[in-house]
Amino acid sequence: MFIVVCQVLKRRCKALCGASLAALALCFLPGAQAAPAPLKLALIEGLSGPNASGGEAVFRNLSWAIERVNARGGVALGKGSVPMVLERFDSQGQTQEALSALRLAIDGGARVVLQGNSSAVAAALIDAIQKHNARDPARRVLFLNYAAVDPALTNEKCSFWHFRFDAHADMRLTALMQVLREDAALKAVYLLGQDYSFGQSVLRQARQQLAQQRPDIRIAGEELHPLLRIKDFTPYIAKIKASGAQAVLTGNFGPDLTLLVKAAREGGFEGTFYTFYGNALGAPAAMGEAGVGKVLAVADWLPNVQTKGADNFYRAFRARFPRPEDDYVHLRMQLMVEALAQAVGEAAKRSSPGELPEAAEVARALEGVSVSLADQSGAMRASDHQFQQPLVVGVMERQGAPGVKFDVEGSGYGFRVVKTLSAEQARQPETCAMQRF
Repeated sequence: MFIVVCQVLKRRCKALCGASLAALALCFLPGAQAAPAPLKLALIEGLSGPNASGGEAVFRNLSWAIERVNARGGVALGKGSVPMVLERFDSQGQTQEALSALRLAIDGGARVVLQGNSSAVAAALIDAIQKHNARDPARRVLFLNYAAVDPALTNEKCSFWHFRFDAHADMRLTALMQVLREDAALKAVYLLGQDYSFGQSVLRQARQQLAQQRPDIRIAGEELHPLLRIKDFTPYIAKIKASGAQAVLTGNFGPDLTLLVKAAREGGFEGTFYTFYGNALGAPAAMGEAGVGKVLAVADWLPNVQTKGADNFYRAFRARFPRPEDDYVHLRMQLMVEALAQAVGEAAKRSSPGELPEAAEVARALEGVSVSLADQSGAMRASDHQFQQPLVVGVMERQGAPGVKFDVEGSGYGFRVVKTLSAEQARQPETCAMQRF
């Protein structure tokens, strides 16, 4: 293709001038070659449908992380460098749409697939990528997971081509339990979740951890509901109140969380919420004053962790995305992109100069990656491809209260850190039996 373009330019040489002649001169240089292709990343996510706001939050975070890498010259290849390019594919939150998007992304030259806002979709992508990579080794791709937290994805369903950068559900629940078990007044809890692999896993593990750490707590009720289809949680809140539960433990996200806490406020439920995702995407505004001191959330990082690096990082994000509704920053996604850039650069040392390394080489480099940003560090565990990082638990408070410098989405409410777990404390055992390449 490059030779054909050069021949066309030669025939039109007399019509060219200025900068065009400089470009044309490249055609006559001995051994002239086209510049290496950029590193294409494919975001396959629900960018429309019930959880579109969650998909767009992911896109903002990844875009910002990639901008930072490209601003310093892109991904190093030993001889030169190439930029990262992020392409969007809307799965509408549906598995079949995600699989169709995967085929389009690979045909378009994507080398890395990014997804996370559904463990069911993630499981399907892991399986499809495993089969594609075996069938078409010349076009193998990696799968980086930033939010699908079903523990099975790095245990019985683990894959050499899949890397998870979020803490999985058992890790998150362990962190929440560190706070819950210290609540001596708590005697009854209601378990509520979304009816698919992740929600089922949260409830199953919650039963086990409660039995181990607080056997005196009564499980007042346990219920799974359809994923992202409930419009009014009032009946659920009525059952929770009738059960005598003093707290709700839930892995709900997106509208399933915001509508739940909204119904709790309107229905007069005064108990505590132990959540995986209660710190953003509308939840604090939905709960309002009723959530102060009563909504807890676990995360890899919160804006109010109160370190200089965290402050600077968060202020930089807010400067880049100043609209209040865009305020949902994921530090783990920044670490994920940094890890990828580092791994590609390391793998490139064992590849042809100036060429993007093959997927298996990058995967082997990712297995040993360790990254730091904004006073947060993490490292990939090679045995199961589960990222190991600190976790924090925060409680919702009014902005301006001690420990709450920053609010969430302009709501006037933020999260004060009440518990910090080191990466070692958050670590969980694994059962992965990985086929390596």
